[in-house]
Amino acid sequence: MNPPGAGPRTLVVRLDSAGDVLLAGPAVRAVAAASRHTGMLCGPLGEPAARFLPGVDEVLVHDAPWVGFDAPPVRRETTEALIVSLAARRFDRALILASHHQSPLPAALLLKLAGIPWVAADSEHYPGSLLDLRHRRAAHRHEARAALELAEAAGFALPPGDTGRLGVTSLPDTAPLTGTDPYVVVHPGAAVPARAWSPARAARAVAALGETGHRVVVTGGPAEKELTAQVAHGTALDLGGRTEFGELAGILAGADAVVTGNTGPCHLASAVGTPIVCLFAPVVPAERWAPYRVAHRLLGRQDALCAGSRARVCPVAGHPCLDSVTDAEVLAAVDALIATGRADDRPLETTA
Repeated sequence: MNPPGAGPRTLVVRLDSAGDVLLAGPAVRAVAAASRHTGMLCGPLGEPAARFLPGVDEVLVHDAPWVGFDAPPVRRETTEALIVSLAARRFDRALILASHHQSPLPAALLLKLAGIPWVAADSEHYPGSLLDLRHRRAAHRHEARAALELAEAAGFALPPGDTGRLGVTSLPDTAPLTGTDPYVVVHPGAAVPARAWSPARAARAVAALGETGHRVVVTGGPAEKELTAQVAHGTALDLGGRTEFGELAGILAGADAVVTGNTGPCHLASAVGTPIVCLFAPVVPAERWAPYRVAHRLLGRQDALCAGSRARVCPVAGHPCLDSVTDAEVLAAVDALIATGRADDRPLETTA
């Protein structure tokens, strides 16, 4: 961080999920290294992750009508309140981070109305006077790398010694929840059903892991208690609904490996450096959303008929892209990652 009075007051905007906010981490650290104050404007789903990002001095929350699966209605009073709040903070610069398929321009308009004089974003659409830096994202970039490249184009760079991996701040001791014996985490849920195993398939994998000597911990959010109970099936430790964001981070950090879909806990496991078996449904491209800078293996049929569809619910009977992954593939991937350990951040072979 810079001494008081050095550098601009900078706002980083990332309005969607916790996983997306985690992927913004390297860009946020680059901004913070050259700013005297770094604020982050995020959505309610991203707020827990934003509060664990190194470099963030202040978190602001706005439920944007143009973001998310259940976007709120447009309300003038809500929009005006955000503009007033941002204006009072007198930010000098702002970076809007958005996925390749999203437009940053609604956020840019609000930032300009709040008096922020300099705004940067990747934009495929003509921005008029809304952007002072209209950056063009390089093709095939991972979301985390694309965000960092925008920050670099805006004049921010990672500090010396920062390798650009994902990261979070201090983690709690979660041994009282998990015990101290080695374990593998299985996180069966996802906000987008198409990106997760079916419950029965996840339960079979948990059983197979247990039968081969792995102690399994099943995790999930408060709305996933029934799912985790079904997947744990009385043989694994069921922590569904029992963890806040920081506790989940601690549990993932303590695991030998994590088995999960392309969802927030996958990126949280990346942030704490735990090897990941990622069940990756090809509804979105792996090159943009795979585990970042951590030892991992992707499982899933990337040539399935759902590829590139961005479907939320699997459009193909039997969910073949993920449910066809065999127990043998899962066990081999887990064992290979445990043998490799955390020192190697290169991805292992990807299953087609």
